[in-house]
Amino acid sequence: MFKEHLEFFTPDLSSGWETPPGYPEGIQQKILAGSLDEEQGTGSRTRLLRFDPGAFTTEPFEHECWEEVFLVSGDLIVEGDSFSPFTYACRPPHTPHGPFRSEGGCLIFEIHYFESGAGAAEK
Repeated sequence: MFKEHLEFFTPDLSSGWETPPGYPEGIQQKILAGSLDEEQGTGSRTRLLRFDPGAFTTEPFEHECWEEVFLVSGDLIVEGDSFSPFTYACRPPHTPHGPFRSEGGCLIFEIHYFESGAGAAEK
């Protein structure tokens, strides 16, 4: 599955946010492009993820897909290490990460994707 063609536009940041499955209240996503089928191991997704002030997760995450993360604004604390805006991470599949928390809230830009031709059923 490919992403749709989108030219420069200003995303509506006042609506369309939802809590992703498995995430606690206070953490929401807004899908910008694409879709990810985690059961089939296909697709790619670009999203914004925001933490309300004081929001946190309690368990480490591990994904079947690649994940690229760019902290746009706010603060993000990962396993006791504090990160500020304009920091980046790129994680291969099955890399444990987290738990996460944000004292003042944050906005994160994320890209998730599976390697070309590699579906979950092939693993």
